[in-house]
Amino acid sequence: MTLIAAAESAPAPLSPALEASLVEVESSLAALGEALRARDAMAIDRDASGLQNALTCAIDHFSRAARSGPIPAALRHRLVTASGQVAAQRESLARATAALDRAIDVLIPNETPALYSAYGAMHRAVRGGMIQA
Repeated sequence: MTLIAAAESAPAPLSPALEASLVEVESSLAALGEALRARDAMAIDRDASGLQNALTCAIDHFSRAARSGPIPAALRHRLVTASGQVAAQRESLARATAALDRAIDVLIPNETPALYSAYGAMHRAVRGGMIQA
């Protein structure tokens, strides 16, 4: 086996900066997940902000690392997993928000006037006018 072939088959070393930024994302995801399960609004706000900062930092580190060479497969896989978790939490929050909006609509009806009156269709005042041809 040549030296070049051995270098190509060896796994890429893990970058401490990439590893640290990914650990921060993973721990922020875990903290946000726990805050969501506990329904702690203040913790959700704090942890969501922390996750946003961790993601920004990780994306910056991974972008710089990608310009200088390949990202180690293990870190790429962990980043993809974290991205999937972010998407799942976003979907969960969107569903919870939609359910809350529906509940609020039931409790506090919209003040928009009804489109139909007792006469079956929207009651419109008769206005005078003239049409010329």
